[in-house]
Amino acid sequence: MHQLISQDSVFIIAEAGVNHNGSLDVARRLVEEAARAGADCVKFQTFSADKLAGRSAPKAAYQSERTGSAGSQYEMLKSLELSEADHRVLMSYCQELDVVFLSSPFDEQSADMLAELGVPAFKIPSGELTNHGFLRQVAGKNKPLIISTGMSTLGEVAEAIGAIEMTGNRQIYLLHCVTQYPAPFDEINLRAMRTLARAFGYPVGYSDHSPGIEIAVAAVALGAQIIEKHFTLSRDMPGPDHRASLEPEELATMVDAIRNVERALGNGVKAPAPCEMENIAVARKSLVAVRDISAGERITEENVAIKRPGDGIQPKDLDKALGLRAATDIAVDSVITWGHLK
Repeated sequence: MHQLISQDSVFIIAEAGVNHNGSLDVARRLVEEAARAGADCVKFQTFSADKLAGRSAPKAAYQSERTGSAGSQYEMLKSLELSEADHRVLMSYCQELDVVFLSSPFDEQSADMLAELGVPAFKIPSGELTNHGFLRQVAGKNKPLIISTGMSTLGEVAEAIGAIEMTGNRQIYLLHCVTQYPAPFDEINLRAMRTLARAFGYPVGYSDHSPGIEIAVAAVALGAQIIEKHFTLSRDMPGPDHRASLEPEELATMVDAIRNVERALGNGVKAPAPCEMENIAVARKSLVAVRDISAGERITEENVAIKRPGDGIQPKDLDKALGLRAATDIAVDSVITWGHLK
């Protein structure tokens, strides 16, 4: 696995996306909040409106809901572009705050610019999954590809992977995703993440557009190695994605919850945890004398009982102890050990 993403720690991407509203100052504040929350990475979107949408392309319903029905998708996107200079400032600021800078390119020129800037990986947005020429172009840069699979069938994912693998690049991470903002809980189908893992053998994760944090946390419990989540400075800000985003305190809560869950997953070996060892004798039971037992007397069901503590002969060994003789006198209410018997 690429050094950017570890098998031992979930890679948490704080998706700033276009929630900067075209403002470099807001974008810098988003970097600060992502770093403060403990995210591994903050991700933006790199595009040219001229290359991304036609002048008459309509807005999605969720976009119109937050930005109004007036104006085209092109006009909205034009107001959300970041320049190359903006990217350089943000990359430098991410390095300063020790958080990884990533961005999703939406066209070949944007991918070229990100490569020249030295991004450590590319995040492929769901809408580009069937754009095989673009996938091959980005894959040819021989960097890891984190691929969202929203709106796709398993067959379409297979075709996209085939296009990427043609370039020799197998640094692939697949993110289950539902492309709706916000995504309804009953349509998230989180088990599809495991389907991706079984079908293709690549590491999987989840790009979350659902309200709250619980689905992202659940994805970690199901094996996600990458979590991506939109965040904003305030859901009250104007713009297409703010409503389906976490606010800074919520992002920090999600990061803490994910770290707790990944620590809790453990190694899968069923054995007493170190913290349990001191409780074994307290919680379990042993054979205990219910009356004084004289040396040489046989152990019977009449002179022993099963009681706490658990530092003597275990109840499961009662049948082995019955009929043996006491090697020494055993006082009433004493825990019986094998050393007491012969």
